[in-house]
Amino acid sequence: MLRTAVLWAAVSVLTALFAVGYESLSHGVVSPFMVGAFLIPLVLGSGVNILMLSLRARAAGELCAALWELAVGVLTVGSLLQGALAIYGTENPLMAVYPMAGTALLALAAMSYGRKK
Repeated sequence: MLRTAVLWAAVSVLTALFAVGYESLSHGVVSPFMVGAFLIPLVLGSGVNILMLSLRARAAGELCAALWELAVGVLTVGSLLQGALAIYGTENPLMAVYPMAGTALLALAAMSYGRKK
């Protein structure tokens, strides 16, 4: 779990660097989705793994871990795409798929916690 927490922390740093670079080229336009995108892997990735370590909780099964990581990735990418669209000044109704899919994957991961396969 510690290795996974460090990996998600690195993803969070890379996401923050991408957001800073992207917004520096956007002529002063800022999006809260782009600014806060790094918090998703930091809190849901690193934070949850560190919390599990500190509580000495049993390790999640492979299915649970895969679904959780997929959910964090979907939510992070969705936030970055929503931020890019906001910076360009456009909207797309299909962007609602990312939070719904991420939430569904988080729920599936929570339901599968404790299963070993």
